[in-house]
Amino acid sequence: MQFIEMTGRELMDALHDDELTAEDLQKSHITENSIVRINRQGDIEVRRPEGWDIVGGLIGDYEKRILKSCGRTWA
Repeated sequence: MQFIEMTGRELMDALHDDELTAEDLQKSHITENSIVRINRQGDIEVRRPEGWDIVGGLIGDYEKRILKSCGRTWA
């Protein structure tokens, strides 16, 4: 499966209002320095000490927003 990895800050910059809110990020323990990744289906996963947790998803034309925010492509 392919992902784009980014920081919590880069994710926050790419989010739309109808996706995860600041409160959702806080509940998921995502900070500016968190390591997150997005898969091609738009699922958002956050790195935890024991693995990855799915915390939400992106909708719409998220690929362009992610690329603009972090400058990375699918790996």
